[in-house]
Amino acid sequence: MEQKKSPPKYTAEFRERGVRLFQENRGNYSSDNAAFKAIAPKLGCSPDSLRIWCQQSERDAGARSGLSSADRDRLKALERENKELRTANEILKKASAYFAPPLGDASIACRAAGRSSTARSADDRFY
Repeated sequence: MEQKKSPPKYTAEFRERGVRLFQENRGNYSSDNAAFKAIAPKLGCSPDSLRIWCQQSERDAGARSGLSSADRDRLKALERENKELRTANEILKKASAYFAPPLGDASIACRAAGRSSTARSADDRFY
């Protein structure tokens, strides 16, 4: 079975150079799409990659709506932390259920009646 090739990883400097090259030469083409198609082969990347880099650059500069790179990184870190906390919570719930003492008949009857198991009499709701 043939494995899929992963897309090449471009450095941040390379992406910035591509965006700068696009911005400098945008006026020489009839449309942005034509500019992406002409400039991308010179860089050795796909036109779609260059387009995505330019759009993200505009988001980072505030010229386009959407998440900036810093916001995206922060969101990813918060989602990772949230997942870790949920996992830890599940582990603690299972551990507390495992180590909890078994409930006796008296404590079940008291809880069903709405009283504490340490109540002194039937009139005491909580001790």
